[in-house]
Amino acid sequence: MHRKPQTAAPPRPLEQPGRAALAQHYMAVRERSRALAAPLSPEDAQAQSMPDASPAKWHLAHVTWFFETFVLERFEPGFTPFDPAFRVLFNSYYNGVGEQFSRPQRGLVTRPDLASVWRWREQVDERIAQLIAHTDSAEALRLIELGLNHEQQHQELLLTDVKHLLSINPLRPAYRRHWPLVSVAATAPRWVEQPGGLVEVGHAGEGFAFDNELPRHREWLEPYALMNRLVTHGEWWEFVQDGGYTEPRWWLAAGWDWVRAHGVRAPLYWTLPAGDGPALPTVFTLHGEVPLDRHTPVTHISHFEADAFARWAGATRSGWAGARLPTEAEWEAAAATLPLRGNLLDGNALHPLPARAAGEGLLQIYGDVWEWTGSSYSAYPGYQPAEGAVGEYNGKFMINQTVLRGGSCATPASHIRASYRNFFPTDARWQFSGLRLAR
Repeated sequence: MHRKPQTAAPPRPLEQPGRAALAQHYMAVRERSRALAAPLSPEDAQAQSMPDASPAKWHLAHVTWFFETFVLERFEPGFTPFDPAFRVLFNSYYNGVGEQFSRPQRGLVTRPDLASVWRWREQVDERIAQLIAHTDSAEALRLIELGLNHEQQHQELLLTDVKHLLSINPLRPAYRRHWPLVSVAATAPRWVEQPGGLVEVGHAGEGFAFDNELPRHREWLEPYALMNRLVTHGEWWEFVQDGGYTEPRWWLAAGWDWVRAHGVRAPLYWTLPAGDGPALPTVFTLHGEVPLDRHTPVTHISHFEADAFARWAGATRSGWAGARLPTEAEWEAAAATLPLRGNLLDGNALHPLPARAAGEGLLQIYGDVWEWTGSSYSAYPGYQPAEGAVGEYNGKFMINQTVLRGGSCATPASHIRASYRNFFPTDARWQFSGLRLAR
């Protein structure tokens, strides 16, 4: 591989305490993937419910492929692949690596079986442990850290893809039979004013960040306000009952075409009640089918739906005039000084939880649902993708995508930060996505 000449001394590899911490983090991330797969049968892990989803077995294999292909192949002395065929079979979209197997047909790959994938993971884990302990390459250690953050992304994807798979089963089976919700009083919506001005956006400090979070730069914001909490299922039910999905004036042109083309009448996983009675919808969750809880944040909505709701709310709800989606810079400026805590994967709820009133500030900034913004996913000024095939990780998707912020109930706590930029197409809604209003 051709590489640019070094203009400065290469960074030194980690000292022993740093290596020990990386090794511990590696095993913790890999064990969490195993724990998330534990409730699944081999049949569950094999199936693929739609082209945009992947089988759980594929997720477990692909993240292992990442470590074998980008780390061991380059830095392990005497490298030999576990199976040379896996290089194509479990390549997702890295054209710099080579060919990829058809994404919509991943569920048809019955061999290797799940047991073989687990054996592969175990072998790669042993080899990575040796590399962490003995390599002289700082780049190898940085790629291992990148691979761990990549696996944490796939942990969330595994859960969202399994949820979609189970939802299309008429038995409505649960991934995990436990429902954590308790009765919580409603938290009143309230605007929290933000000063705006010249702000810095993007990753700062020594911790890990993806290349799309860099470089840190300045942006000017006019004064604005954010809603203190996320939009709830109850507020969305009012939108549905008011004909929100049948009134074109709330929708972007492409959004209205999408609604009509797909017959969309409610968020994904809602089952609407028959007739016009007082009954509430039910909602499919990772814990099975449950009654709609008015106080939990709405989730599994597209950017089209979030934008339409904001227009409807600004025109129809008292005190919400001017409601819209925040820009990602507005969101980050407001979140930057808030503690990194919330309803994340580590809490094991696996579903958005109601806001708990706590003072005058912003609630639910981290966790519960990814918050749609009004910002297109594009490069920051001065952005430079990483060299080599790993440079395809983020940069090549900077078109026809919209930014989401804040993490969800399926995001590992060590994986989220104020500068984190998630992104999806405007019609995507199988991820845990919701919204917070701005004005």
